[in-house]
Amino acid sequence: MRLARLAPALAVALGACALKGDVRRVETQVATLRLQAARADSARAVALQRLLSDVQALQQVVLDSLAAQQRRLTLSQGEVREDVSDVQRQLVQIQELMGQSQQRISELRGQIEQRRSQLTGPTGGTDSAGAAPGEPGPEQLYDLAVRQLRAGSPQTARQALQKLLTDYPQHDRVPDALFQLGESWAGTNPDSAAKAYEKIAKEHRDSPRAPAALYKLGLLAEQRGDQAAARLYYNRVVAGYPRSQEAALARTKLAGRGR
Repeated sequence: MRLARLAPALAVALGACALKGDVRRVETQVATLRLQAARADSARAVALQRLLSDVQALQQVVLDSLAAQQRRLTLSQGEVREDVSDVQRQLVQIQELMGQSQQRISELRGQIEQRRSQLTGPTGGTDSAGAAPGEPGPEQLYDLAVRQLRAGSPQTARQALQKLLTDYPQHDRVPDALFQLGESWAGTNPDSAAKAYEKIAKEHRDSPRAPAALYKLGLLAEQRGDQAAARLYYNRVVAGYPRSQEAALARTKLAGRGR
């Protein structure tokens, strides 16, 4: 009888013990899961850190490569600019040498004309260049004008050039005289200089002075701020006289303007 009364209490006690054991097992499982999750998070963090390091290393390699390419490009551009400067200096030297040679030829022609004039003077005739006895011939006039320009006397030079153009309008020296006339005005009266250069470009297209005249017109257009006109003149030099010295200079000008 007494045992029967104790049975419910024992059942309750045994149930409570079983419940506590389940709770412990659940807590143990939760702790295990948390530990596993923490380990997984740690592993992912390590992997992510390694990936980030790899990306940073690759980025640095790319930046180093770009920097090296930029240095090579800068060096190449500097070499190109230096080469262009050397070419321009050589062209200027060639032009100076050609000018000296032309001057010497003019002097020799002038001497020949002077002797012809002396020989034909007593007959009252004219020389082969059309000069009257005692009058300076076209070569003498041209030589005088060039010497006056170099001596810093453009007005006297212009007088000699104008006489040459007036007295000998069909002479081979006409394009040279027009060019020197333009040179005499270039520093003080660009409009007058342009007129002389334009006359060469229009009336003496086959003259060796034609590409130089067009190039000079381009320079004058630049001076007055007319970039479109300057580009047009430089293109005419390149298209019409591609092998001339002025064409090389014009190409350099056009390259700086993207044509």
